[in-house]
Amino acid sequence: MTVQVLDPTTEISGRRINYAPRPKSLQGLRVGLIDNIKHNSDQLLLRIADILEKEHGAKSHMIRKKKSSGSAPHSEIIEEYKGNVDVIVAGVGD
Repeated sequence: MTVQVLDPTTEISGRRINYAPRPKSLQGLRVGLIDNIKHNSDQLLLRIADILEKEHGAKSHMIRKKKSSGSAPHSEIIEEYKGNVDVIVAGVGD
């Protein structure tokens, strides 16, 4: 009998990610929250929004739900956030 061993790993290839610049302060900024629809992610995000507003001076928040936890935010969320928020927080629940 012959045993065949399969190796599911791939070669690691490095890639550079350019992050968006972070604001020096949240004072007066509008916060966008992206709910990944997992259990309690909305509650976590609302608590974060409360802290950002009360303790860090964020002006307001807007929360929207993704269509599924494993997908990127749909285009309607992205378009709405482009003109209405200054920073975005994506939440994970479960």
